Amino acid sequence: MNQKNFSTSAPIIRPRRDLDIPEAAAALVEVHATDGYPVEGVDHPEVWLTPPGLIQAWIAELEGSVVGHVAVSRSNGEEAVSLWLKHGQGIEEKTAVMARLFVIRGARKSAIGERLVRAATEYAEQKGTRLVLDVMAKDTAAIRLYERLGWQKLGLTTHAYGDGGRTDAVCYASPATSAA
Repeated sequence: MNQKNFSTSAPIIRPRRDLDIPEAAAALVEVHATDGYPVEGVDHPEVWLTPPGLIQAWIAELEGSVVGHVAVSRSNGEEAVSLWLKHGQGIEEKTAVMARLFVIRGARKSAIGERLVRAATEYAEQKGTRLVLDVMAKDTAAIRLYERLGWQKLGLTTHAYGDGGRTDAVCYASPATSAA
């Protein structure tokens, strides 16, 4: 695993292109090795980065290298969507799932995770869509980020993965805006 440390150059957040997928997949495998995220998908990272119902994805670039990623997808039976609808605050057609957020360790001091979340949130606002997500309870830095950015906690769930794996997760909805 090649853990590069980056200078203080400004990150570029842009829509993901097909050509970015192999490098984003390599970054995902690196994040899994350092943080245990994601709990699934690293056997086929390029497939995992393109979930069913993908609407849009973004990458973060530093010094010409892909260092982060986030995606927005249509609902595919996620518990966060169910909790959002149970709260009576949205309709499924105007709800999307933000997922596949990660930043490699060597690039984490540049607010890249926050910039990726903001890119996805701004996109959803433009489309009149509300974002929801689930985050593993063990991923406390991600939970702190969502709460600092005003995401609304919807409740707790259990995330099932692989051959019978289960882990606690927290579900959130993006902050309310006039567009959503």
